[in-house]
Amino acid sequence: MEDRKIRILLVDDEPDLVKMVSLRLAAADYEITKAYNGQEALEKVKETPPDLIILDLMLPGLDGYKVCRLLKSDERTHSIPILIFTARARVKDVTLATECGADAYLTKPFEAKTLIMKVHELLMAAGKAGS
Repeated sequence: MEDRKIRILLVDDEPDLVKMVSLRLAAADYEITKAYNGQEALEKVKETPPDLIILDLMLPGLDGYKVCRLLKSDERTHSIPILIFTARARVKDVTLATECGADAYLTKPFEAKTLIMKVHELLMAAGKAGS
């Protein structure tokens, strides 16, 4: 594997949450890029494709479902694992996210170690992390 850090795009419109999650992920030695809405997320993916995306569903403009669907339907980005990270915990929300192509679903509030573990699992499944 290359000597660069694993890049994660964190997409959420809550600046305090983005800061806290970024610190947790950086402490686990991941490189974090941030986006605060769906359109910004799509632009950042196009500029520098991340190894994994952590995506909130409730975003201004393009919501997380639409962003996920667009990324998963594009052959250049369809293989990037997407972890939906949201306060929406209803079965229909999980089902819709899965139908949009999400690889995993984690609800807020969350345990930091659960988030890190889920990120690691997705990266391992995608062949982007050592054991």
